[in-house]
Amino acid sequence: MIRNLLPYLASVLVLSTNYKIENMKKLIISLFVLSAVIACKKEVQKPVPNVIDSMAQSKEKNAVTTAQNKEAKETTLKQTNDEVLQALKNKDYKTFISLIHPEKGIRFSMYAYVDPKEDKHFSKADFEKYQPTKTLFTWGAHDGSGDPYKATINDYLSQWVFSKDFTASQYSLNKFIGGGNSLNNLPKVYPNNDFTENYIKGTEKYGGMDWKTVRFVFEEFQGKYYLIAVVNDQWTI
Repeated sequence: MIRNLLPYLASVLVLSTNYKIENMKKLIISLFVLSAVIACKKEVQKPVPNVIDSMAQSKEKNAVTTAQNKEAKETTLKQTNDEVLQALKNKDYKTFISLIHPEKGIRFSMYAYVDPKEDKHFSKADFEKYQPTKTLFTWGAHDGSGDPYKATINDYLSQWVFSKDFTASQYSLNKFIGGGNSLNNLPKVYPNNDFTENYIKGTEKYGGMDWKTVRFVFEEFQGKYYLIAVVNDQWTI
């Protein structure tokens, strides 16, 4: 009986062994294919040297362009600032008017604190209209006494805005130099604008408290920077 079963058992064993070998072959082939696919994906994702070089060059080029644009902007603002100062010194109000923002006009603040509702504002057309006249305007109130300050446009520009020769002042861009006990809210009122400062330090005679500064706020319009505000500052009581 057992001898009769031996050939059958041998056949089953061979078949089982063949089945396992076949499955092992399939498994090995599957693993090989999967490894090849993963390797290909890694190769695709890995940038080739030329691509890396190109990306680095593009990044470097953008950085250089940004630096050049910043430098050009700073140069332009310095030139415009000096042009405003020279116009005020020479009482060349025609040039001054040409630097006023065509749409937003110009606002004047007697001290560091800017009050958009109370400070004197002109459209460019109104400023040009009233500049040659003797019309008196109220520009604000004197510190200490609180008395209103009334003057013509020309007198305000020559006696208040340009009360000292600011062409010989210390210059800065978007940085404050002068500062006293008056609240300076320029960054809050003009958060997105560039401003220049022209500072004259005080004298030893008055303990440095007779310092004065004038700040110009600019805004770009059609590729050019125009004045939108003139802010004076000095020591206040």
